Amino acid sequence: MAGDTTAEKWGNQFFRWGPYALLGLASLVSIASGDMLMTRDERHAAWVLAAAALALQLWWSGTGPGLPKHDMVGRVYYVARLTLGSVLTWLNPFFAIYVVIGYFDADRLLPRRQMYAGLLATAVTMAGSQSGGMPPADGTQWVAFGVLFALNASLTLVFGSIGVKEAENARARAVTIAELEGANTRLEQAMRENAGLQAQLLVQAREAGVNDERRRLAAEIHDTIAQGLAGIVTQLQAAADSADPAVAGDHVGRAAALARHSLGEARRSVQNLGPGALEHDTLPEALKNIVETWSVSTGVRAEFTVTGTVEALHGEIEATVLRIAQETLANAGRHARATRVGVTLSYMEDEVSLDVRDNGCGFDPRALPRRETARGFGLGGMRARAERIAGTVEIESEPGHGTAVSARVPLLSHG
Repeated sequence: MAGDTTAEKWGNQFFRWGPYALLGLASLVSIASGDMLMTRDERHAAWVLAAAALALQLWWSGTGPGLPKHDMVGRVYYVARLTLGSVLTWLNPFFAIYVVIGYFDADRLLPRRQMYAGLLATAVTMAGSQSGGMPPADGTQWVAFGVLFALNASLTLVFGSIGVKEAENARARAVTIAELEGANTRLEQAMRENAGLQAQLLVQAREAGVNDERRRLAAEIHDTIAQGLAGIVTQLQAAADSADPAVAGDHVGRAAALARHSLGEARRSVQNLGPGALEHDTLPEALKNIVETWSVSTGVRAEFTVTGTVEALHGEIEATVLRIAQETLANAGRHARATRVGVTLSYMEDEVSLDVRDNGCGFDPRALPRRETARGFGLGGMRARAERIAGTVEIESEPGHGTAVSARVPLLSHG
């Protein structure tokens, strides 16, 4: 781009001052050769025409800059200059030095067809000058004129075609540059928009993270503190209703144990740790302990079964299965009025399933409130937990025929 600008600058300087320099040089050479080539009257006519050519150049210097390419005024200037130069060359062949400028600016001043006509006209004048002046004096001079005209015409047409091609290439480059600049502008705009979108995404990601953490803590509080407090209230109520001090003390002891356990689970939830039941035990062992503890606290017969090959799972998978089991048992204890509950943990090829069945009063799943309007973290909370790890929770129940909850999660091994 810098080279093109420099060349264009030098070209503009040449087309502005070149005609003056060529006219001055032609005039000096013509003065020096005037006595040999011109009569006195021809010399007077040449000085008048040279003055007219100078006046034409001065007029063009004030009018030409700023005109559109191939403007009518420029065409008139080219024809007038060529006419003056041709007549001057007729008087003295050395004035062809001035006419040669027509080879260089024809494409700037004339449309394509007129450009070739202008080049050929200039070639006639140049050939006449090179062959000894116009008109040719004899047959030999005519032959020389014909050969020189053919040579000049060929060269001008070839170089004219090259100039046209270069002009077309320059226009194509200008169009390409304009398109690239437009593309760069659009790219910069897209980058600015992308930066804005990234900022929005960061804000949304932060808000999503905050909301996700809130949901996690709410679910953990429900699964630990809320259920623990419910168990404590149950045990304390049983102690208050018992007339036997030993039985009442036993209930109070269970309430204290539940309180300590709930406190520990609350601390682990705040620290985003896994359930305490999985800290030292495997998932089957932890589930077995939870089922046994629940059976003792509720007085409902509960059985736990494991099928398949047991293997250590990813911590998030085990925590999710454990929390779903706790919530399912809590729901069964509060609502089912069951006398028997069965819990089955199954390790399959690519998934783990937890099935909890009771023989309680059952319910109509279609009568449940929609998840987005449901209060609490019961069945909706279980589904949300499972979906966070690409799992599912299915519920089958019918009034008077018990309830079956089936949770399926991916089998992702530990590590």
